[in-house]
Amino acid sequence: MTGDVGRAIWFAVVGALALLAPLLEGRVSDLVAAVGTVAPFVVVAAVAFMTTSGPLFDSLARPGDREEGRLYGLASFSLGIAGLAVIYAAFDLPVSAFLVAVFVLTVGNLGQAVVATYRPDPVVGTSAFAVVGTVGAIGAILLAGVLGASVPALPLAVFVATSGALLGALIRSVLFMRDDSLVVLSVGLVVWFLLELDLVPTARRIGIGLALTAALGYVAYGLGTASVTGMLTGVLLALFTVVLGGFGWFVLLVTFFGLGGLASKYRYEEKLDRGIAQENEGARGGGNVLANSAVALVAVVAFAVSGQIGVPSSVFLFAFAGAVAAALADTFSSEFGGLFDTPRLITTLREVEPGTDGAVTWQGVVAGIIGSAIIGGLSGLFFGLEVPGVMLVVLAGAVGMTVDSLLGAALEGVYLGNQGVNLLATLSAGLVAGLAALGL
Repeated sequence: MTGDVGRAIWFAVVGALALLAPLLEGRVSDLVAAVGTVAPFVVVAAVAFMTTSGPLFDSLARPGDREEGRLYGLASFSLGIAGLAVIYAAFDLPVSAFLVAVFVLTVGNLGQAVVATYRPDPVVGTSAFAVVGTVGAIGAILLAGVLGASVPALPLAVFVATSGALLGALIRSVLFMRDDSLVVLSVGLVVWFLLELDLVPTARRIGIGLALTAALGYVAYGLGTASVTGMLTGVLLALFTVVLGGFGWFVLLVTFFGLGGLASKYRYEEKLDRGIAQENEGARGGGNVLANSAVALVAVVAFAVSGQIGVPSSVFLFAFAGAVAAALADTFSSEFGGLFDTPRLITTLREVEPGTDGAVTWQGVVAGIIGSAIIGGLSGLFFGLEVPGVMLVVLAGAVGMTVDSLLGAALEGVYLGNQGVNLLATLSAGLVAGLAALGL
């Protein structure tokens, strides 16, 4: 047994103390249950702070702990769970959200450590974290139900556990191992949000969603169109679109991911020479994927709860399609248009160097409109939109592409970064499409 695996086992044992929550719930007073849930983790943190040497230190210390002479990793881990336990006790955090957050992290870390001993590949390790963490979280929810706690139905439990595991893997991939507290708190709060939506997903929808998103992640990384963080971000967003929206929503999103990624790879060496190539050999990172998809994500979540907020669901459907159309239009415009000479700044129409923020070519504009039209056509096919609806999506995509260029010329590099520009461009397209649909 390696040191990493042994340490992960001990952390999982500490995390298992979270099962005191469903064990105490309803059996003792609220105050006793709160103290009984929070106190063990505070005690573990205190012991960790005081441990500077000895067998316990040697077993649980991470490399950074050895340099500093204290078990800060275990202390941070325990205090993160204690903080989430306080939210559980004081603010009615569902016990399922509490358990998912803890078991995704502890069981996921254990799975990642075990796999790393046989195959030290970051992608394989991250995948192991997500898969094993999901299984651990589902098991914890089922055990909580056996102990008498109120837990969601199995399909919803699988959805929130998988969502939590993917989010945990994403956060873990960009943070240090000792930042466990951030993973626990982030996963717990996001799962709480999902549970508050009162979703009723079917087992069939969940199964299809898991299969499609797993395939998307495998293909995206295999083709090199996304980094590890980009893959995880895309998979999480795709799962949400399938479960909360439907198959058509997934098709639109995966079309953007696929065609956008391939467009970034197209004539990559030439783009590299011209200084306009995506970093990381064209593989899109998590920030880039999220900036282009955040508006679409909000739209699909709003669509799922549209009946509760009193807004026609079609508004969010059009907002989603418009945002995705803008993302693909902008990608096509920059990736294809940047290969042509004599680009002009959109605000002054003077010639500028290729790669200048806000520069456009007529070829890029045509490519962008084609990208927007692809999403518009798919919207008509999968959402049953008539010609006016399809044209609205195409128009919204063109508006978003234009806003991206205008913001690039006026604000990028001074007030906004590229990801901020992408976010605002897709937001403008989503608002145009959504508000127009509301008016109609």
